[in-house]
Amino acid sequence: MTQTVFITGASSGIGRATAHHFHQRGWNVVASMRSPDKAGDLADSERLLVTRLDVLDAASIASARDAAFERFGRVDVLVNNAGYGAYGPLEAFTMERIERQFDTNVIGLLAVTKAFLPDFRARRAGVIVNISSIGGRMTFPLGTLYHGTKFAVEGLSEALHYELEAFGVRVKIVEPGMIKTNFGGRSFDFCNDASMAEYQGTVQKLFAYWGEIGSSPSEPSLVADVIWAAAHDETDTLRFRAGADAEALLTNREQQDDATFIGDLKAQIGLGSA
Repeated sequence: MTQTVFITGASSGIGRATAHHFHQRGWNVVASMRSPDKAGDLADSERLLVTRLDVLDAASIASARDAAFERFGRVDVLVNNAGYGAYGPLEAFTMERIERQFDTNVIGLLAVTKAFLPDFRARRAGVIVNISSIGGRMTFPLGTLYHGTKFAVEGLSEALHYELEAFGVRVKIVEPGMIKTNFGGRSFDFCNDASMAEYQGTVQKLFAYWGEIGSSPSEPSLVADVIWAAAHDETDTLRFRAGADAEALLTNREQQDDATFIGDLKAQIGLGSA
């Protein structure tokens, strides 16, 4: 039986690249997204279903899951890719925007996962690939919200790895570095208040630093290839890095103590005492 992958956030970037990657290798693909009219070259075909899914809408999650089962009979791999990044001084964010970041990146991911668990458990099979980030293992200034969500994804994924192993369900984490995606567009929420003058030096230095390290981002197809590898891995390997910068930064984070790593990063960005 042809295997099926279900992908959230498939309208662009990593999600779309992953849909193409699996489809080209003979899999059935369910490409879910908030706005199916933005599917672009992901057109419905015998092995590809485009369906609406908003991770904040429980009814749309259930409907998309049911459509996948109706078309293909089962789902073998779930790729939780939907999400966005909220950056800026915490003081500048309203509670509504704070809650939206966590609802989308964490609660929404859990809601989608929960929708597929009964079938995975009953069949004693299935793979869940959660898309985290280097930002789930280290942080940059002004990323309180985004990093908070990605650290949560890392923790919940590791816990689920233990929880679901007895049912034959594998959980994997993919950690991309700087990727050439729409993350700086509609997948990016930068909140700033120019009247908070004391933050503006940090804002400018961070954007300059990002410009330096992000001058040669990896292609989304690279992440799709890592997701493919993670989905097929049958060992206890939990985390898969995607991109040379991810490998370098996370290796440094692991090898250095907190004081050394934080001191080096502050020096690179140009941060000092207020």
